[in-house]
Formats: sequence, structure tokens, C-alpha cells
Amino acid sequence: MNVEYRWLLPSVLLGDPDEGRPARRSTRDWIVDILIFLLTCGLVWLTLPDLEGEGRALRMTEQVLGGLSCAAVWLRRRWPVTLSLVATVFSSYFVMVGGVAVVALFTVAVHRPFKISGLVLAANLVTLAPLALWRPDKVLGPLWMAVFGTVLALAVFGWGIVVRSRRQLVHTLRAQAQVAGQEARRLERERIAREMHDVLAHRISILSLHAGALEFRPDAPPEQVARAAGAIRDSAHQALQDLREVIGVLRQPGDDPDEIVPERPQPTLADLDELAEESRRAGMDVTLTVETGQAASASLGRNAYRIVQEALTNARKHAPGAPVRLSVKGGQGEGLTIEARNKIGWPSSIPGAGSGLIGLTERAELAGGRLEHWRTPEGDFVLKAWLPWPT
Repeated sequence: MNVEYRWLLPSVLLGDPDEGRPARRSTRDWIVDILIFLLTCGLVWLTLPDLEGEGRALRMTEQVLGGLSCAAVWLRRRWPVTLSLVATVFSSYFVMVGGVAVVALFTVAVHRPFKISGLVLAANLVTLAPLALWRPDKVLGPLWMAVFGTVLALAVFGWGIVVRSRRQLVHTLRAQAQVAGQEARRLERERIAREMHDVLAHRISILSLHAGALEFRPDAPPEQVARAAGAIRDSAHQALQDLREVIGVLRQPGDDPDEIVPERPQPTLADLDELAEESRRAGMDVTLTVETGQAASASLGRNAYRIVQEALTNARKHAPGAPVRLSVKGGQGEGLTIEARNKIGWPSSIPGAGSGLIGLTERAELAGGRLEHWRTPEGDFVLKAWLPWPT
């Protein structure tokens, strides 16, 4: 909320809705309370001529109650119902309390639900009858005085209901904005987690394969050991680069609003050949077929790349040494179909979180596509995804 305009809002809109209580009295509240206090004092002063011809004791009682009622206006926010009922009872006979009764009725209509404020309104209407009968206005008379009082009470009560409805709408919109913000943060966390899993699982699984080769072949020729060590170094370097890329979305913008944080290019369909070659260098038997015939959009290429990447990672984890056949086909009007097939083998020692296929399914569904996987009677594991091709 803009601090510059906070003083324009009442305290009930500045408080935290989760705590169930408003903030301290705001600048606007002080201004309104002072104006209402002055208004009440003015109404009491305007009723002084109505006391002419009354007895001294009644005039003194009216003036004392009028002064006390003006002071009681400052309690209307803390005890609105009590103040309204007390003022209503006294206003059934004493004229100078009428202004405070109107102010208290408005406060109850604003701060209390209708099941309470409606009863207070009924009490106000009932007390108009004895006031009109016992102390009628010299100009209006009993009947028109009761009619005027009824119209005034209904108008003030309706005004309070409108103010209350508007504040409830603001509270509702604020709550919806908070829920939307929380949902956006949750989706962003899931997106980051999905990216980190897709990127790092691939790099680390390749690194694990090279390290495993060194572990099981300690007597390998020096040139093979050097080549495996170089591959481990390159994989670790790429993993760090990818980690920086993913964590880059968490960076806070700098003080300079014109500062642009550069991002590494996202992978596309054109990078699939390099992805397959990287797996071949790690010792995998990978056959990749790409038949698109036209350039894909950045989002489609990125999603397809991540699906192929996760398919290769799963094959390294769950079927090490088994040949992997990858097919990427499609175009505008038919969408993009990605299929990965490999023999089911013995799982490797590479740990897994078990969320790879779940993340791929979510990624495909968010893109408007679908993903499914199954085992064939021939002992193959098949992963198949379809993604829409944007026009």
C-alpha cells in the first residue's frame, strides 16, 4: 500500500485482516472524529432555542446531558452499540441527545452486521413516538416530527450500510489479492524446482556415469582416465552454469530501474543434437530423429528440450547401458510429438527423487499438452508427450 495515501484511509482498512482487529486510529479517523465532535456540539447548540419555556430543572438536565453526549462521541469507535442504545433511550425524552443518537446509529451501521444494527435502528424508530408525543416540535407538530425523524434515521442508517458494504468489498479484494499473490509465489517456486530438477539431474547423472567409469576401471589407460576426468570437469562446469541460470530468477532487481539482468539463452529444438551427443560421450547408445520441417517457438523448443533431457536422465538412472531411441516429430496444425523408448534394465546407483515424470507431466499440461508413459510387453519403457504448436 502506498504510504503517501495511508492517511486517507480509515483504520479498519489499514489493519491486518488476519489479526481480526484494525490498526491504531489513522489521521483520517482523527479528522473525522474531530469534525463529528464539532458537528454534535453544533447540533446541541442549535437545540437551545427549543428549551425556551421549559422549567429550570429540565433545562439544566438537558444541558448536562448534551455536554456529556458530546464528550461520549469519542467512545463511538470502541463501544458503538452501547453508546447508541444509551443515547437512544435518553433521546426518547431529552432533545439535546438526539444528535448523538444519530451519530451513534451511523457508527453502528458501519461497524456492525445488520443483525445487530437492524435492532439498533428499530430501537431508534420506537423512541421517536414518545419524543413526538411528550415534547413535539412547535413548528412540525407530533406527526410530521415523527415522519421527519423516521426519514432521517433511515437515511443515516442507509448511508452507514453503504459505507460498510464498500469497506467489505475492499477487504474482499485485498484478501483475493493476497491469495493470488500466494498462489503466484507457489507456482513460481514449483517452476524453479522443476527447472532445477530438469537441469541439474541431467548434468549430475552424466557426471555420475563418468565417475563410475573411473571407479570400475582404475586400470584404464591414462588417456582414457584423462578424457573421463575432462568430461567430469566439463559436466561440473555446465552444472554450475545451469545452477546460476536457474537461481538467476531469484535475484532481486537493483536500485537502478533501468538495470537489465542478462539471462543465458534458453535451449531450443536446435540444441537436441548437442544434448544427444553429450549423452553419447558419457557412454550411452542414443539415436535421435528430429523431423519438424520448420522453426518452433522458444517456449515449445524449451519444453521439448526439457522433456528429452529428462527422458535421457531417466534412462541413465533406471536402464544404464540400454539403447535409447528418441523421436521428435511434428509441425503447425498437428503439434509436436516426442517419444523416448529404451529397454527396462537394472537401476543404477544414481539417487533419484522420483519426481521427474511428475514434473514432466506438469510441464506438458501447463503448455497445453499431455504426457504418458507405459511398459510394453516386449520389455520396453516408452515415454510419449504431445505439445501444441503455436500458430
